[in-house]
Amino acid sequence: MLEELKETVWRANMRLRDEGLVALTWGNASAFDRETRLVVIKPSGVEYGKMSPGDMVVLNLDGRVVEGGCRPSSDTPTHLELYRSFKGVSGIVHTHSVEATAWAQARREIPCYGTTHADCFHGPVPMTRLLTEKEVAEAYELNTGKVIVERFGGLDPLAQPGALVAGHGPFTWGADVMRAVDNAVSLEQIARMARLTERLCAERAATPLPGYVSDKHYRRKHGPDAYYGQKS
Repeated sequence: MLEELKETVWRANMRLRDEGLVALTWGNASAFDRETRLVVIKPSGVEYGKMSPGDMVVLNLDGRVVEGGCRPSSDTPTHLELYRSFKGVSGIVHTHSVEATAWAQARREIPCYGTTHADCFHGPVPMTRLLTEKEVAEAYELNTGKVIVERFGGLDPLAQPGALVAGHGPFTWGADVMRAVDNAVSLEQIARMARLTERLCAERAATPLPGYVSDKHYRRKHGPDAYYGQKS
């Protein structure tokens, strides 16, 4: 079932390792097939070097496993909540990449200081609130998804293709799982650039990029008037 998508999700997970965004068994990637309404996700706690496409787990949006001999990622409820809530999102990635996670642990949104950031995120990278003790105790992973959705009230998740979960780490997403991986790579790079920018500006506050510049850079790559790259 969904053999091609399982192969793609496996490759996406391996890319996370190859890009240096995950260590040990941390992190996961998933994809949502909108025709069957099924999700394919990495198995829980399996080493990247030992995974195969056949280890990917298929489940429905209610969390019921449809196919697979492994337990799905422990972050599965977060992925499912985002698929249920964010139209147009068909791929999700979660990592504990060092730079982005440092911002999450500092509980700071990443300001848009330059055009590299603006090419990828239309505004600061959003930060969620901390989960309450009750939210952690009752349904931690599900409520992680809910605080992301809560933070995105009034925001376009495809224009802001990721979030930092306070004290935890980054989640990114996209129209497919490989774009979600691309956004995880981009987020890690802009997190590092922002940290270095603030270090260089230690004696004066770093200044966010003017909105007219960030809007221009975002819209030249995204939306109906985009002109970056080659025509399909």
